[in-house]
Amino acid sequence: MIPMVDLKAQYVEIKDEIERGLAETIENCSFIMGPNVQAFEKEAAQYLGVNHAIGCASGTDALHLALRAEGIADGDEVITSAFTFIATAEAIKYVGATPVFVDIDDKTFNITAENIEKAITPKTKAVMPVHLFGQPVDIIKIKALCDKHNLKLIEDCAQSFGARVDGQQTGAIGHASGYSFFPSKNLGAFGDGGLVVTNSDETAKMLKMLRNHGSDVRYYHDVIGYNSRLDDMQAVVLRAKLKRIDQYNRARRHAAHLYSELMADLSLTTPFEDGVGEHVYHQYTLLSDRRDEVMQVLQDRQIGCAVYYPVPLHQQNVFKEACAGLSLPITESVAANCFSLPICPALTDETVKEIVMVIRGVLAA
Repeated sequence: MIPMVDLKAQYVEIKDEIERGLAETIENCSFIMGPNVQAFEKEAAQYLGVNHAIGCASGTDALHLALRAEGIADGDEVITSAFTFIATAEAIKYVGATPVFVDIDDKTFNITAENIEKAITPKTKAVMPVHLFGQPVDIIKIKALCDKHNLKLIEDCAQSFGARVDGQQTGAIGHASGYSFFPSKNLGAFGDGGLVVTNSDETAKMLKMLRNHGSDVRYYHDVIGYNSRLDDMQAVVLRAKLKRIDQYNRARRHAAHLYSELMADLSLTTPFEDGVGEHVYHQYTLLSDRRDEVMQVLQDRQIGCAVYYPVPLHQQNVFKEACAGLSLPITESVAANCFSLPICPALTDETVKEIVMVIRGVLAA
């Protein structure tokens, strides 16, 4: 069996370091907001090139807290993508705002500055682009657009930890940005976890209160907040993996490029790199009008494959009524034809070749 992500292989490589750190945390009983959380926040801020990195309970919470800290609230509109995990839009709804979905580029699968600008109304207060599958959006162009219209820029970096644009990390350019540490992510914990980053001292102060019941000083509460803290045991895992994130991402890129090279002559569309930023391949996602046929053969051979995402957000039951009449043709076409193959740092050349041979057996027959 070939899994989508081989977390066991990654763990074996750093097992001793993680288990020593976990043992120390257990021995010290420093479980909530302990020294490893504080250390990880400093190390992450340094790596990402931002002034502040604030741990929280999940990537969804990271986006929610970022929006709230930047003052997005009832009646506001936030422009985003419909081709993403629902957490992006959920976070917008959590603060009482309305997600406004725009279409994506047919090659990068990301929203564009041109489509964003067409959707701006007097109610628009923020833009939340998603660096989907590890492919950075054209964030410089989108930042210029947000500056022009005085809009907040909240980056959804759940899938792009370690990706760079013009030498800057994704997440370092927006007013605030959210990351996910779900176990399968490029930088993954052993459970849920998230991070919000910002260069604003004022925003950081609000974020720290919001994640901790609205409290800056213990038992004194200035705003209604949440219980959204990153625990010390997850921080142990994240500190060990953060040291290796560039190595992990290089391995992902190597496997992705090998896939694309070996399938260049097949009747499918391999991932596109636009050169604007460095793709870190959280997912290796292709397009094929024979998707279901290919996936069935892969599954029969016990080779992992998946569709991210089969139903765009504007067509989901929870948004369908509000989005009645909305047509996003590229989003809908991509959702109908996309599928993803196994990708992770432990993926070997031999395994990539094995997977490609199975696909070739279907498409070249």
